[in-house]
Amino acid sequence: MQRILAFSSSRTGNGGYLETAAPVINDFLNNPTATIAFIPFASADNDYEAYTSKVRAALLSTYNIITVTNDNATAVIEAADVVMVGGGNTFKLLHDLYATNALQLIKQRVNSGVPYIGWSAGSNITGATICTTNDMPIINPGSFDALGFFPFQINPHYYNITVAGFNGETRDQRLQEFLQLNPNVPIVALPEGTALLSQQGSLQLTGSVAAFVLTNKNREFLKTTIEPGHKLSYLL
Repeated sequence: MQRILAFSSSRTGNGGYLETAAPVINDFLNNPTATIAFIPFASADNDYEAYTSKVRAALLSTYNIITVTNDNATAVIEAADVVMVGGGNTFKLLHDLYATNALQLIKQRVNSGVPYIGWSAGSNITGATICTTNDMPIINPGSFDALGFFPFQINPHYYNITVAGFNGETRDQRLQEFLQLNPNVPIVALPEGTALLSQQGSLQLTGSVAAFVLTNKNREFLKTTIEPGHKLSYLL
C-alpha cells in the first residue's frame, strides 16, 4: 500500500526551489486540498516556520501544509493526508524523529497508504539506514536505523568526480566502503534531477538524468546505469 516519492534534491541545476519537483508532487498526490504534515527537522537552525513557508511558496498550491514541531508531531502526523519531509542534515532529522517518537508513527501511516514525499535527507531516511548520507554527523541520533521503506540504501545528490591534485575519496570510493562491510545491501545513487516513485508494488526511476545502482558481487563492485522510467522493482 506504500506510496513514496523520494527526490534526490529540492533543486535541479540552476532551477528554483522545488521548481521541477512541484508538478511531479501535484501529479503524485492528485489532491489539491490535501493536508500535508511537513517535517522540517533536518534544518539545523530550527527555524521551522520559515522552512515551511518556503515550501508553501514553492508549491504554489491549495494544500494545507502544517509545520510539524517537537510539541505537535504526533497529532499533526496522525491527522495528515500526506507526510512530507524536507532536506537538510540527515543526522539531525533522524535524531529529532526518534526524540519525538515520530519515526514509528510515520512508518505506520505510510504502511497504511498515506503518501510520503521527501527530498535529500527526507529521501535518505526511506532506506534501511542513513549510512550512505553525505552529511556531517552534527548530532548523535542514537541509531542509524531509518524508516526502512526500501531494503536498499539511498545516496542523494550523487556525483562522482575525480579532482586533479585532490587526495580525498571520491563518492564512489566512499560508497564502496559501505559495500565492503555490507555486501548484500545495494545502494541507489540519485543524481540531482532524479527521484524514486514507489506505488502499487512497483518502483521506478523518474527525472531527467540517469541514476546508478551500486552493488558488491563476490567482492567485485558493480555500477549499473539506470535510465529514467526504468523499473527497479527487483530491488524491493
